Order: sequence, then C-alpha cells, then structure tokens
Amino acid sequence: MKKKWFIIIGIIVLVGILAVVGTFVFRGNSKKASALQTAQVARRDIGSTVLATGIIKPMVGAEVKVGSRISGVVKRLRANIGDYVKAGQIIAELDDAELQARFNQNLAALAKAQADLTYARSVFERTQSLRQKELVSTQETDQAETSLKTAEAQLKQAEANLEYAKVQVSYTMIFSPISGVIASVSTQEGETVSASLAAPTFVTIIDLRRLEVQVYVDETDIGKIKVGQLASFTVDTYPDTDFKGTVTAIYPKAVIQDNVVNYIVTTEITDSQAKTLRPEMTTNVTISLETRRNVLAVPTSAITRERGDRYVTVVEGEKRIQCKVKTGWKDNGFTEIISGVKEGETILVPTTNQENIL
Repeated sequence: MKKKWFIIIGIIVLVGILAVVGTFVFRGNSKKASALQTAQVARRDIGSTVLATGIIKPMVGAEVKVGSRISGVVKRLRANIGDYVKAGQIIAELDDAELQARFNQNLAALAKAQADLTYARSVFERTQSLRQKELVSTQETDQAETSLKTAEAQLKQAEANLEYAKVQVSYTMIFSPISGVIASVSTQEGETVSASLAAPTFVTIIDLRRLEVQVYVDETDIGKIKVGQLASFTVDTYPDTDFKGTVTAIYPKAVIQDNVVNYIVTTEITDSQAKTLRPEMTTNVTISLETRRNVLAVPTSAITRERGDRYVTVVEGEKRIQCKVKTGWKDNGFTEIISGVKEGETILVPTTNQENIL
C-alpha cells in the first residue's frame, strides 16, 4: 500500500516538473518570437526637420516708443495700457499756453514787418521818382533802397519765426505713428517732461499684427537652414494649435548661452489661426527642410552604432549578417540608407529583450 502511494506522489511531482519546464520553454519561445522583429528595406519619402525653441518678438517698426520733442507739462493723457490706437490718433497733450503766447508774439511781429515793408517800398518808389527829376541826391536814393531790402529781410525773418512757433505749438499734440496696442505708459497727467537731451517716452505701442518668431538654432543645424523654408510652431497658451511661418532671415552673429552656440533665425508668422499672439511668448518650432523622395529607408531603431560606424543586421534564413551602412536624413522614425543594403532585404529590428537572446 505504501509503495502505491509513493508511486502516485512520484507521478504528481513529475507532472509538476514537466509543467514548469514547459511553461518556461513556452515563455522563452514567446520572448524570442516577440524579440525577433524584422522589417524590409523599402523606398519612401524622407523629409528632414530641425527642432528648436524660440521667442515671439515684434518685427522692426512694429514696436514704437512715442515721446515728446519739447519740454512741458502733460495736460492730458488719452492712452491706457491695453488700449488700441490708430495711426494719427492723439494720445497726449502738453500745456501750450507759453508756446501759444510766443506764436501770438511772432504773429504780431509779422504784421509789423509787413507794415514796415509797405512803408519802405513807398519811400523807395517816391525817392526814385524824385531822383528822376533830380530833386534828391543819389545818396538818399541808395538809403531808400537799403531800407527796402532791410524791410524785406525782416519780413522773411518774421515769417520764419512764425512758422517755427507754429511747429512748436503742434508738438504739444502727441500723435500715434502706428496702429497698435498700448504696451506701457511712462508718464502721467500733470508731470513735467524735459526734452533737453533725449525725447521722453510717453507710451510704447506694439502692432500685434506684425510679429515674428526668433528661433535659436543650434550650430550643428544652422547649415541646413535657408530663407524661404516653411516652419510651424506652437505656444504654451494654445498647445493644440499649429501656427505657420516662413524663414525670412538668418543672423550672422552667434548667441552663446551656457556655452552653447546658437544662431537666431527669424520666421515670419504667415498664419496665426485667428489667435492672439503676444511678444515674449515661448515657442516650439519645427523647420521643414527639403524632402528626399523615393529613397531607401529603414526603421531608425534597426540601426546600431559601434565605434562611430552604423550597422544593420540582415536576416538571411537562419543567418544574421551585420552590414555597415551609410545613413542620410531622418524622418518620423525612419532613416535614409545611402549604401550598405539593398531594397527588399530583411533586417532585424532589435527590441529590449534582443540582447539577452542573441
């Protein structure tokens, strides 16, 4: 009886061992099968891109600091931060009492100069008439002519003074040179501004329709960038919106930050997607380079590197042949193959378990 129980227990143990071994073998085969992923060398279009970060900035002339050309007291300020103003709109007024008084003085001086000229001309004409009759001397005639010329010069001077005073009065009205949004206000009503050395800034106006993206491109990629290339970018405030742009300029001077050499590439915003973009927004930019069409390509993950060279593993039946390849552009997980393998060949695509199996 005991012998029978020993046999039964032995059978149960043996079945258990076989089950465990079978499970490990099955899992091993499954891992091997899943790890041995392959792909074929095929032709496709490869479009390379350059990824970089950037900042939205106003274009040249899109940000203007408006100031005063004369000194005076700010009588009225018609602008607040965030207001939209049109070109030619009055945004500030200076007290013009003193300048208006000077204008009136010059106006009176002009009237006196005109009267003096009229009198000098009549004296000169009368002296000439008497001279023809030899009733006055040549000296008196010359004096009358000199007085006439002096009166004419004084009239021109008075006209110039009046015009200058008129211009000075016009400077008391501060107009917006462009259409845009008031970004900052640097003075208040009642303040006295001085324009002795530089024009004091009243407000800063930005035209939000004339913005561009300044992209910081790494020195390793700057050689691929050309004017006219298309670009797209996103900003944090509209993460699901792709804005369109075009490369317009490449700055020749480098910008060094944290020992990293970058070059500024300006990109014109061609499609704002009906969204409001603002200066200093951070952007994630993708610049599209030229597209290589109908080139040999393999999954990028199939390429390995050893001592600076690149290799792929070609599968021929049970054989694994490591082939050195020369690569080109990359795009969406695929890499262009210039030489090393042929179209239609099967290559191994390593996975995380591949190294443990091969």
